[in-house]
Amino acid sequence: MESRHPLDHPLVIFQPSRIHRLGGFAWVDLRKGQRIIEYIGPKISKAKALAERDRGNAYLFSLDEDYYIDGSVAWNPARYLNHSCSPNCESDIVRGQIWIYALRRINAGEELTYNYGHSLAGYEDRPCNCGASGCVGFMVDEQHFATVRRRRGRA
Repeated sequence: MESRHPLDHPLVIFQPSRIHRLGGFAWVDLRKGQRIIEYIGPKISKAKALAERDRGNAYLFSLDEDYYIDGSVAWNPARYLNHSCSPNCESDIVRGQIWIYALRRINAGEELTYNYGHSLAGYEDRPCNCGASGCVGFMVDEQHFATVRRRRGRA
């Protein structure tokens, strides 16, 4: 059996990614709708999250209007799942917990990705390297794809 990374999870193996450094890959075949991994970390206030963001913390996940999960902690392997403009996973908040689910059947060995859902604000500072055929070049929520394409002259 191949050697596993210390962060590995029963459904996810972590290894080098063509998208960005380290990524999470399906360890086994996953079915559409399957709950895969929880995005974990301390629950912090919006004010603290904004201060953390200003210090360069890229692992902040909005839980609701008032709180965020600070996923920068070493015990949160889900922080290594990369963004894609054509993801195979999605995030959902269930009873105050952030879960990553499969959007479709995912084969063992396939990299797990989801759209980070970023706003347009400062999008130029978040280049995307997902390589998907429909990649817009920046990490933004799908609702902003048309705007970004228009601004880049690729409507």
